[in-house]
Amino acid sequence: MPKLSIIIPCYYNEENIPVTTNALLANEASFPADVTIEYVLVDDGSKDGTLRELLKFKSRYPERVHVLELAGNVGSYNAIVAGMAQATGDCAVIITADMQDPPELMLQMYEYWLKGFKLVIGNRQDREETGLQQLFAATFHSIMKKIALANIPDGGFDFVLFDRQIREQVVKMQERNSNLFYLMVWLGYPYVNIPYIRRKREIGKSRWTLTKKIKLFIDSILSFSYFPIRAISILGLLLGGVATLYGLYIIILKINGSNEPAGWSAMMVAFLFVSAFQMVALGVIGEYVWRGLDASRNRPLYVIKNKF
Repeated sequence: MPKLSIIIPCYYNEENIPVTTNALLANEASFPADVTIEYVLVDDGSKDGTLRELLKFKSRYPERVHVLELAGNVGSYNAIVAGMAQATGDCAVIITADMQDPPELMLQMYEYWLKGFKLVIGNRQDREETGLQQLFAATFHSIMKKIALANIPDGGFDFVLFDRQIREQVVKMQERNSNLFYLMVWLGYPYVNIPYIRRKREIGKSRWTLTKKIKLFIDSILSFSYFPIRAISILGLLLGGVATLYGLYIIILKINGSNEPAGWSAMMVAFLFVSAFQMVALGVIGEYVWRGLDASRNRPLYVIKNKF
């Protein structure tokens, strides 16, 4: 009998939990009768009533609902890894608690898994959100596709179904400051993607702040691409070449007895530009160095306060 684990990271989702769990329970009717479904819900350090709502759901289905309470907020990706480590299914699916991803897509994803695909991706073909949210998402995934992982689907994704083998490998890697979903693609398994339109959030307020988006963007690039370092090297060589040519020009003028060109303003502009470039270069290198230091500490990605 196949077993499916549904992993849900929760952060300030007190109002969402009753609606989401009822929708997921209703969606179970579409699966074959021989499929066993368990739920692994992870409270990522919420300070509202999220844990209380999760425990209410647990009390209704004590045998197949598992609730993890983390000691503090570690981010949705680390919370998902905590859920993956506790899941026991033959395959697992990750879905958010805000009901922006359609649960009814799970059956189609599960059917692809039965056909042998170890990774099935629900990619966002379009969004009901408008404005900066849509612009940021489109720009982010377009850049990542060009400079990091060319084989990721268009539109981005965080709604996936994956085999136990992928789950075990991701948990074993304990990758930090990275993009969990890109990591699954990076493993190299053939996958199939199912496009869908992401719904607008109807309940509660998103905690996916601009600061977190920027951090994810930086983490994703530095984890899967050497482009920043290579760009620094190329630009440094170009600046060095320009400086060498200009130096030769000054020397030739000096040898010929010509007056040196008046260029204080131009020189200061060049100096400030090079200085700014050096600071940016040090910042990029520092990001790589910090990630190496963070990995070397070998601190846990999360701390479980309670298991229910």
